[in-house]
Amino acid sequence: MTERDGVPHRLIITLCTVGATLMQALDQTIANVALPYMQGSLSATYDEITWVLTSYITAAAIMTAPVGWLATRFGRKYLFITCLVGFTITSMLCGAAQSLSQMVVFRLLQGVFGAALVPLSQATMMDIYPAEQRGKAMAIWGVGVMVGPILGPTLGGYLTEMYNWRFVFYINLPFGVLATLGLLFFMPKAGTNPGLRFDWIGFAVLSLGIGGLQMMLDRGQDQDWFTSREIVTEAVLGGLGVYLFLVHMMTAKRPFIPPVLFTDRNFAAGLSLMFMTGTILVSSSSLMAPWLQNLANYPVETAGLTMAPRGIGTMAAMMLSGRLSNKIDPRWLMAAGIVALAWSMNEMTGWTPDIAQWRITTVIIVQGAGLGLVFLPLQVMAFATLPAQYRTDGASLFSLFRNIGAAVGVSITSSLLAHNAQVLHEQIGAHVNPFNRSLQVGGMIARAWNPRTAHGASVLDQIVNQQAQIIAYINDYRMMVFTTLSSLVLLVLMRRPKGDEAAVPPDAAHAALD
Repeated sequence: MTERDGVPHRLIITLCTVGATLMQALDQTIANVALPYMQGSLSATYDEITWVLTSYITAAAIMTAPVGWLATRFGRKYLFITCLVGFTITSMLCGAAQSLSQMVVFRLLQGVFGAALVPLSQATMMDIYPAEQRGKAMAIWGVGVMVGPILGPTLGGYLTEMYNWRFVFYINLPFGVLATLGLLFFMPKAGTNPGLRFDWIGFAVLSLGIGGLQMMLDRGQDQDWFTSREIVTEAVLGGLGVYLFLVHMMTAKRPFIPPVLFTDRNFAAGLSLMFMTGTILVSSSSLMAPWLQNLANYPVETAGLTMAPRGIGTMAAMMLSGRLSNKIDPRWLMAAGIVALAWSMNEMTGWTPDIAQWRITTVIIVQGAGLGLVFLPLQVMAFATLPAQYRTDGASLFSLFRNIGAAVGVSITSSLLAHNAQVLHEQIGAHVNPFNRSLQVGGMIARAWNPRTAHGASVLDQIVNQQAQIIAYINDYRMMVFTTLSSLVLLVLMRRPKGDEAAVPPDAAHAALD
C-alpha cells in the first residue's frame, strides 16, 4: 500500500481502525472489575481467575511478532478483517463460557486474533495520512492504545452492574461488526507476497520461552512454586526456549529478530522502559479494582467510575507531551512521568478502606498523567536513532515487550498478593489467643469476638483476613514504587534525538507492514 494524500473515505477508515485499537486495548482490562463476579460464577480462586487476564495478554504477546510477515504474505486488508471477525467471535465465546477452562481457552484465542489489531491499525493510520499529518494521526491512535486499558474497568463496572459480567465481552459485537464492514468496503487493498519465508524456528522457541515462563508465574502460587514438578518443568521449558531463541538469533542467517537492534542504545533502553510501562499500566488497575470492591466495599459501578479519572490524566498528559516533545528534551518529560508514577504508588501504600474518595481520585489522576508523560516521548526516543531498515522488527519488538510486561506484571503482583495475604493472616492470627487482653472475657469487644463461639470466631477471621489483605496490597504497591524509580537509570543511557527526529512520532508500524 502506498502513501496517499487523498485517500477516499479517510474518516470512516480512521474511525474503524481506531475502534479496532480501542476494542483490543479495552479487553486487556475491561474484565478487571468483573473478576470477583466471574470468580464465583466459574468456581475459581483469586489467583486462578487472574488467568482470564494473563491468558489474553500472553497470547497477544506471542502473536504480535509474526504480524508483519502475515500482513505481507496475505495482505493487510484481509488479515485485518480476519482478525476482527475472529476477535468478535471469540469475544462472544468468552461471554458464553461455563467454566474456567473454557474461559481461559477462549481468552487465549481472543488474544491470538487481537494481537494484530494494534499494529495493523497503526500501520493503516500511517498509510492513509500524508507525512505532515502523521503527528495528529499518531496522537489519535495513541489515545486508543493508552486510554483503552485505563477506561476498561469503568466500562466493565457499568456493564457488570447494569447487566451481567458476560456483557463485558458481548459489548464487542456491535463495534466489531461495524469496524469489519467499514474496512471491508472502504479500506484500500494491499499487495501480497506468496513466496515470503518466515523464521518459524525463532518464533517457535520464543513462544516456548514466553509461554513456559508465563505458566510458571501463573501457576506458581497455586502449586507451591518449585516444590511442584509442574512448576519446575515450566521453568525449565521457559528458560530453554529463551536460551534457544538467543542462540538462534545470534547464529541464524535471517533470524526472527536481528541482533543489531540491541546495539542501538536508545532502542535497547526504550525496550526496558516499555516493559516497565506495560507492567504498571495493567497491573495497577488489576490491583485497584478488587481493592475498591473487596476492601473499600465500593459497588462495582462506583469502583469503575472511581478509576475513570486515570484516563483523563493520561489523555491530558499525552496532549501536553505531544506539544512539548520537540521543544523540551523528551528525557525530562519521561523523568517527570516516572516520578509521578512513583509518587502515586507511594501514596497508595498508605491507603486504608476508610480513605476519602477524593484522595483516591487525585492519586489516580496523577498516575494516569505519569503514564501519558512516559508513552509518547518514549516512542520518539526509542526510534530516533534506529536505522529506518530496522523499524520493521523494532515495532514488533516494542509491542512484544509491552505485552510481556503487562502479563508478567499481573502475574507477579497477583501471586505476591495471594502469598503475602496468607503469610500475614498467620502472623496476625498468632495474636488471637487467650492472653490477648482485648479478647479476655468481660468487655463488649471480648463478647463479640469470643473465639470460643462460632459467631466470634467468624468475625475474628474476617477482621484478620481484612487486615492481612490491606498489608498485602501495601507490599505490592511498595514493590511497584521501587520498580518504577529504578527505571530512571534507563534515561541516562539514552541520548537526545535531533530536532527533526523528535518532531514526528516514528512510523515504525507503517514501515513494518508495508
